[in-house]
Amino acid sequence: MSKHAALDTFGRSGNPVIRSSAFDSRASSGSEKMTLDGTVNKTAIMLAILISTAAISWNFPSPFIVMVSYIGVFAAGIASVATFGFWMPFIGFIINPRPYLAPKTWLVFAFGEGFFIGLISLQFETMFPGIVLEAVSLTFCVAATLLFLYKSGIVKPTQNFVLMLCSAIFGIFLFYIGIFIYSLVTGVSPEIFSGNSNASIGLSLFIVAMAAFSLVLDFDIIEQSAEYGSPKYMEYFGAMALVTTLIWLYIEILRLLAKLRSR
Repeated sequence: MSKHAALDTFGRSGNPVIRSSAFDSRASSGSEKMTLDGTVNKTAIMLAILISTAAISWNFPSPFIVMVSYIGVFAAGIASVATFGFWMPFIGFIINPRPYLAPKTWLVFAFGEGFFIGLISLQFETMFPGIVLEAVSLTFCVAATLLFLYKSGIVKPTQNFVLMLCSAIFGIFLFYIGIFIYSLVTGVSPEIFSGNSNASIGLSLFIVAMAAFSLVLDFDIIEQSAEYGSPKYMEYFGAMALVTTLIWLYIEILRLLAKLRSR
C-alpha cells in the first residue's frame, strides 16, 4: 500500500487550489518529470519574487505604485484562474484547471501576489507597528514546524485526518462567502469576523490551525506526484498552490495578531 494512501483514497489536498485531478497526469516517455527538488526550488524563487514586490508596495506607497499594485493584483487573479480554474461549492469547477499554463503564469502570479501582500501588510503595520514582522516570523516558523512534523512522520495525512480537515476547510470557504455577501449588503463586517471578542479570536485560531494543517496535505500531494512521475510543468503548479496556502496562513495570522493587539 502507498504511504500516501489517505490521499490516494480521498483524492486531493484540502487546499481548493490543489484539489483537482491535475496531479493525476503522468509524464510521457522521454519527457522530463516533476521532481521534489524542482518544486522546492521553484517555491523558493516564487517566494523571493513575492517578497521583493511586497517590499516595493510597502516602501514606496506613492499613487503610482499603488496603481501598479492594483494592476498586479488583478493580473495575479487572472493568472490564478487561468491556471487553477474556478471552483464553486456544490457545483465544482466552473473553469477547469490548466496546469500546463503554470510555466507561463507563475511569474505574473508571484509579482501580483507580492503587491497584494505588500498593500495588506502596510495597512496592518500602520495600525499596529511591528505586527508584520511578527506575522512573517510566525508564518515561516509554523511552515517549518509542519514540514518537520510531516517529514518525521509525527503528523501523517491519514484518511480520517484528510476528511476532517477538508470538511473544515470547505466550511471556512462557505464562511468567507457568507461574510462577503453580508458585507456587501450591510456595508460592515460582522463582529465574529472582524471583532476582538473571545469568539472572534477563537475562530481566527481555528482558521489558522486549518491553514497550517493544510500545508501537510500540500506537502504530501506534491511528494506523491513527484513519485508518480507527473510532467515537469507540475513543479510550477505545485509551487503556486503551496505559495497560495502560505499566503492564506500569513493573512490569517496577521488578522489574529491584530485582534489580540486591539484588546
